[in-house]
Parts: sequence; structure tokens; C-alpha cells
Amino acid sequence: MRNNNINTREADEIFYSLREHPEVARMKNYIQHGDINTFQHCEAVVNCGRKLNQVLHIHADEISLIRGGMLHDFYLYDWHIPDKSHKLHGFSHPRQALQNALKYFNLNDREKNIILSHMWPLTVTQIPTSREAWLICLADKYCALRETFHRGRLFEKTGERFNFNA
Repeated sequence: MRNNNINTREADEIFYSLREHPEVARMKNYIQHGDINTFQHCEAVVNCGRKLNQVLHIHADEISLIRGGMLHDFYLYDWHIPDKSHKLHGFSHPRQALQNALKYFNLNDREKNIILSHMWPLTVTQIPTSREAWLICLADKYCALRETFHRGRLFEKTGERFNFNA
């Protein structure tokens, strides 16, 4: 297990380098929810997960949280376009994201579980098994709701308090 006490600057540098990876940047080409692309969604999920970790004093591994969170939807296709290869996108995309992530990154077991379990309970057999996986699973649901319902208008009253992209 990694040291959970890395400083914010180190975590930010890891986050930045992952976001700058050319294959990760390809997620900007695919819409996720509403007018938010997959890259933006993954950034928001990481920011939300990190904020929850800090506010709730979860003491999760920041590096695994960042890496797993940024790669949780690294499937690299437009799921809005009908295609047999991703007909059951909600069920299948975590495995595709993991396969893609493993092509470019060495992931630990915690990071793999974050990616595979982020759609729980839809993917009933892939259960989050770490604090980091639970944080990303919850952050993903929250961000998806915000993005789907007009980029946060549903959450205007709490938007200031829970602005995870600030």
C-alpha cells in the first residue's frame, strides 16, 4: 500500500501528468453526459473523490484515487452511436476501460478495482473493495447526475458548497 500522506502538490503533479498523457487526452473526443466530454467527466470525478476524501477524513490513497478515477471511463468510443461492440455499454465499459488502461499504465489492484467497480450496483459482481473504489463509485454517480441534469442546475442551491471543480 502506498503512503496515504502524500502532499497536495505531489498529488496534483500526478493528476497533471496523467491528464497530459496523449491517450488519456483522447477522451476529449467523446461526449459523456449532456455536453460534457469523457475527459471532463473523469476530471470532475477525481476532483469530487479527492474532496470527499478530504472532507470526510477517509484517508484514502490519493495516488490510486487519482489514477483509478481518471481512467475509470477510459473506453475511447462514443457510446451514443449504436454499435454491437458496445451495445450494453453500462455493463461492458468498465472492462474496456481497464483493458485500455493496462495498455498504457501499470496499475495496482486497487486502481483496477476502481475501474471495474465504478458502475456498481449495475455491475453487480464488481463490488468496490477499497475506500478509493467506494469514493470514485460515489463521485461518479454524483457527477453523472450533475452532468445529465443541465450541468448542475438541479444542484444550484448546493453548487457553491459542493463545487468539486474549484
